[in-house]
Amino acid sequence: MNLVQLTPGAGAMYCGNCFRDNALVAELRRQGHDTLMLPLYLPMTLDEPDQSASSPLFFGGINVYLQQRSALFRHTPGWIRAWLSSPRLLRWATGKAAKTRASDLGELTLSMLRGEEGRQARELDELIGWLRAQPKPDAVFLSNALLLGMARRLGSDLGCPVVCMLQGEDDFVDAMGSPFREECWREMSLRAREVHRFIAASVYFGNRMAERLSLSSAQLRVVSNGILLDGYDPSPSAQGASPPVLGFFARMCPEKGLDRLIDAYLLARRDVPGLRLKVGGSCGPGDEPFVGKLRARLSDEGAMESVEFHPNLDRNAKIRFLQSLSFFSVPAQYSEAFGLYLVEAMAAGVPVVQPRHCAFPEIVERSGGGIITENTTEALAEGYVRVASDVEWRRRLSVQAAEGARREFSVEAMARGILQAIAS
Repeated sequence: MNLVQLTPGAGAMYCGNCFRDNALVAELRRQGHDTLMLPLYLPMTLDEPDQSASSPLFFGGINVYLQQRSALFRHTPGWIRAWLSSPRLLRWATGKAAKTRASDLGELTLSMLRGEEGRQARELDELIGWLRAQPKPDAVFLSNALLLGMARRLGSDLGCPVVCMLQGEDDFVDAMGSPFREECWREMSLRAREVHRFIAASVYFGNRMAERLSLSSAQLRVVSNGILLDGYDPSPSAQGASPPVLGFFARMCPEKGLDRLIDAYLLARRDVPGLRLKVGGSCGPGDEPFVGKLRARLSDEGAMESVEFHPNLDRNAKIRFLQSLSFFSVPAQYSEAFGLYLVEAMAAGVPVVQPRHCAFPEIVERSGGGIITENTTEALAEGYVRVASDVEWRRRLSVQAAEGARREFSVEAMARGILQAIAS
């Protein structure tokens, strides 16, 4: 098959959607499918070989912003716009920027969702023109529902089905102020009619977005995210570590629950003296003040000697980090659609302790690689104590975690599921 994957890049930041899409494209190519991966807005920062490396970037972030702000700029000569979309310039610009806030992007997001009727219509024309010069695709994949403004033109001009992944859009849109929040949801629901198939990463999120977008059951399928399992060999010695090591690996931000994890960790230390904590994951300029406050809190509690921070690790360092853990927790508090970090931890043989929230129960139930607690700080702390205090149980959970990740959440299973979903 000839397939096209459109994925917004996150510049200097790590992005779970980018990781998922990049792994999917690599696996589809391995299976013999001609698959193009085109980055949008910003280049991608990845911890595996970049499958978009030989592709042009469309909807360059600087151009998109300037076209939103200035009618004059929408008629700027192509060579200026090409220069502003150079990956080097975009990486430099995003490296200087703080975290993007949804509340600041309502007007621009709505314009993008209006596609050919929005202020970035020229960018869409260029993308369609380039794709029409390539072999006709059998399907075009949109990384998330915030790209639905492209669906009508992609489907009609290329004469192929458009498939949209669902993962994490709702919190972004809900964070916008009125009237943009309501208008974006309205536009997304209208544009959803142009899509052949929606693919959600979990039953939880599929049900949530089906209601928000008024999707029919015929439009929606659920296919779990998967990862490339190469190198994720469990380290049995970590399960017998004394004192045990609790780990966190995700973006170091409130949305991922790092502050709640530290609160629960400090409670658990009262019953597990010496319990250690390792915190890893993405930490950009906008996250550093939050992390600084957490460090100060740990110092005030006299716990900093037992805590390590490891920001922005590459893939090999990330795997070594996970292999050093006794158990793992990322108590995200927003409507997490999946939680790829859980699969990464379990693949390394690390049991997980998660709150009863969003997609976490279905992931843990399918894998058997951890436990679910009630969604309170106190219940999380009790879960940490239970797993930390029982070495033999932790070892059994470790085996189940590694086996479950390989059985349920491989990149091969994800690619098969997506191909079946678009064919059905």
